[in-house]
Amino acid sequence: MGATESVFGDFLRSRRARLRPEEVGLPVGRGRRAAGLRRQEVAERAGIGIDWYIRLEQGRAVHPSDATIDALVRALCLGAAEAAHLRALASNVGRRSFQTETVPDGLQRMVEHLNLPAYVTGRRWDILAWNAAADAIFGFSRLAPADRNVLISMLTKPQGRQLFGATWEAEAMRMVAEFRATHDVWAGDPAFVDLLARLRAGCPEFAGWWGAHDVGSGGAGRKLLQHPVLGEVAYAYATFQANADPGLKLAIYTAA
Repeated sequence: MGATESVFGDFLRSRRARLRPEEVGLPVGRGRRAAGLRRQEVAERAGIGIDWYIRLEQGRAVHPSDATIDALVRALCLGAAEAAHLRALASNVGRRSFQTETVPDGLQRMVEHLNLPAYVTGRRWDILAWNAAADAIFGFSRLAPADRNVLISMLTKPQGRQLFGATWEAEAMRMVAEFRATHDVWAGDPAFVDLLARLRAGCPEFAGWWGAHDVGSGGAGRKLLQHPVLGEVAYAYATFQANADPGLKLAIYTAA
């Protein structure tokens, strides 16, 4: 059983446990030893055999068809981000080992010359390039090279908690849910295993958030920061994928 198959099964179980019988018109009844739907109920709702569904949840080396994935999405009442995540896990085969990305020269120069705060991250959320305006806010240059990662900076460094103040927990949970969508297609890769180990060791809240298996989608939003020099300041941000490498994302901030 590969890491991706295991993550696929884990995700199915987490969504099944989250779905209450009354939400899908099933009687609660007695004899339910755990919350959520039974495997048999999910299989019946999806119109697939119980043995086949059990194999999927157990993460055995199986490759469900698009029709089966669509049926599971409906049976488990998955949202758009969750459905996209399940499809990505089902199609994730033959992936090579992770290698830290390189920012093309043209993109690097553009970021450096932007007047607005901007930075580039990779698939593992490593911070690969930034400009002076972004550095003034987030202090990327003051981080050790091994710590230049959005999650490491946010979850394990005192500066991250101080910068986000009262909004830190909500923002950290949002980041963890968004990162889940990326992590699971790289599950088992040493670079991602190492990152999770550091997050578990450095952030007491992380294990609980990660265990919830929440999947989020982002791309734009607002952040309220408590900057040591600027004071309280709000930013609107948006992220853009690079054509040269879709794994690279450019984040740009504007004062809100």
